[in-house]
Amino acid sequence: MRNPVRALTAALLSPLVGTLLLAGDANWSTYLGDTSSSQYSLLDQITPDNVTGLEVAWTWHAGDARGNSTQIQCNPLVIDGVIYATTPSLRLVALDAETGEEKWRFVPHEPTGVNRGVATWSDGGSRRILFGAGKWLQAVDAVTGELIESFGEGGRVDLGADMGRDVTGFAIQANTPGLVHGDLIIMGMRLGEGPAPAAPGPIRAYNVRTGELVWTFHTIPQPGEPGHETWPAEAWRSMGGVNVWTGMSVDEERGLLFAPTGSASFDFWGGDRVGDNLYANCLLALNIETGERVWHYQFVHHDIWDRDLPAPPNLLTVTHDGVEIDAVAQITKSGHVFVFNRETGEPLFPIEEVAVPSSDVAGEVTSPTQPIPTMPAPFARQLFTANEITDRTPEAHRAVLNQFARLRPHTLFAPPSKEGTIVFPGFDGGGEWGGAATDPNGILYVNANEMAWILTLIENGGGTSEGAQVYLQNCAGCHGVDRQGNAAGIPSLVDLDQRLNRDQTMDVVTHGRGMMPPWGFLTERQRQAVVGFLLDQSETGPPRQADPEMGNAPKEEGWQTYVGDQGKVDRPAPAYTHTGYNRFLDPDGYPAVRPPWGTLNAIDLNTGEYLWRVPLGELPELTARGIPPTGTENYGGPIVTAGGLVFIAASKDEHIRAYEAATGRELWRYPLPAGGYATPSTYEVNGRQYVIIACGGGKMGTKSGDAYVAFALPE
Repeated sequence: MRNPVRALTAALLSPLVGTLLLAGDANWSTYLGDTSSSQYSLLDQITPDNVTGLEVAWTWHAGDARGNSTQIQCNPLVIDGVIYATTPSLRLVALDAETGEEKWRFVPHEPTGVNRGVATWSDGGSRRILFGAGKWLQAVDAVTGELIESFGEGGRVDLGADMGRDVTGFAIQANTPGLVHGDLIIMGMRLGEGPAPAAPGPIRAYNVRTGELVWTFHTIPQPGEPGHETWPAEAWRSMGGVNVWTGMSVDEERGLLFAPTGSASFDFWGGDRVGDNLYANCLLALNIETGERVWHYQFVHHDIWDRDLPAPPNLLTVTHDGVEIDAVAQITKSGHVFVFNRETGEPLFPIEEVAVPSSDVAGEVTSPTQPIPTMPAPFARQLFTANEITDRTPEAHRAVLNQFARLRPHTLFAPPSKEGTIVFPGFDGGGEWGGAATDPNGILYVNANEMAWILTLIENGGGTSEGAQVYLQNCAGCHGVDRQGNAAGIPSLVDLDQRLNRDQTMDVVTHGRGMMPPWGFLTERQRQAVVGFLLDQSETGPPRQADPEMGNAPKEEGWQTYVGDQGKVDRPAPAYTHTGYNRFLDPDGYPAVRPPWGTLNAIDLNTGEYLWRVPLGELPELTARGIPPTGTENYGGPIVTAGGLVFIAASKDEHIRAYEAATGRELWRYPLPAGGYATPSTYEVNGRQYVIIACGGGKMGTKSGDAYVAFALPE
């Protein structure tokens, strides 16, 4: 049973009590535990003394995984004995939290992408589940599993509407749940990150009862709005990104919404968006009732490294110089923690603007400085020098050294290049979307990736066919210039003609499927051309001509046509694209950098000092050879409990683990049916505490799964 003294102590220490936070004790009623994104629970039945007795209480299989191409990234809600979660094919399900028995299943409209969780709202009588799938926000009755027809149009709101300009055909996905406050649900979205024109990422609040739009904050400022001067004058008409894809946090007492934004698109070349590009890469503090900006901080000026803010910020209370301060802490992909006074935006530890290299890529204008916090120290290494090259075997060291010598020397914020630039920590962190956990004592627990990736720019044009050009600009970033895909789960397109015919391929390109976003914003001609290129068929369509209605002259190579809010629009193609998201690996497929490759860290944000750091995960074949646990690349985050434990799955070895929160000592581990690449939840039913994890796999080349597994102590 719960320890009432410890639970009361934690409640009194926490600044979050009284706002339906700290996971509601028995429930896990909000994404990542509460609206402060603490990933903390007051439950303390499971402790360091008894955690080794954890056993599987039940396992539920969704039955809709597809090969090795699906995932479950969901952090499930648990409310009054019912679990609300999503499946690999983006079905919404309700399960009995004590037995795992399925109560109902809802099939959404046009599901694409992934889902990381759902939101809920209740008026004290009825309850609805707010569920994002593709571009649709849907309201589902929590008891029946049916759409609530009075919400939006027949139970759905189209998040592609009211964007400030026409985004028909662009990739828009509500992959992370919105944040509910009173009768509002505030929504972000995931967007495509390719060249302009691209969809922008406004933050919007909707009435949770009716689905009506209440307010909008333009993350790419329009004329007359603050920050507009940090972009080219007409950028707001065509530039995209600057979206909140990670989730948000709210200070209920102050009415402050904290929204972390992503980078502007195109990710790796900004010659058409010269300037600092507010409000990209910012933590925004907004008035939650009106959407008005209160303060902001930009973590990367003119981002050309895809340094999106990767997770919701944590709201907590810390003590500095004997004074308690309500703070907000933001982790980053680069492995830093920035800590601010929640009310004023004043940094609690000094931040320095550090001089960084300039770019030699045509048209690029990099920022001369970038901000680096002086404390805490980064939770991931910052420089990949020759001393960091793997020493797993002499052969691996030699092969990596040979490739390393041909790349640009790595420095902080080394700009993208045609020779190849090392990104370290890599595109997936440092910190990533699993988030960090915090406890009432001001301790932050965060897992990190310590992987190097290689970013290589290539020039557009060069006499290629129109289909090849469209592929290069829009598809090569994921599938690679050679169409080979990668071992991390991006499929090869080399033999696409053996799997899909022309009509099927056109349907996928236009509407998307699974993880593949839609590319309907391309013209019919461009889609026909890229389909022909992919299937090694003749590219159909008449020669490029003037459009009499538009008065356009035929454009030469290096131009492309898009369908936009002003009809067909010709504009210069971006000068550069890239060869894809490529991990820097040795010839045997292991990371090119010395271990650790993944860690779990505990940082005291009262002092900025580390309490402990341990490897997260291991590769059994290396352990068997006498190599100490290396840690592994990892996806998903930790939770921390009043029982003194940190639970996390995330690792490539497909285990879930429990660590002692005070020391970082691993106390328990259990093999999962597939990788647990999600953040777990914990809850209590009939006096028994459970820990549940989604086992969807499908990342880092591991098998896909369809299970939720719940653990508990023996009855």
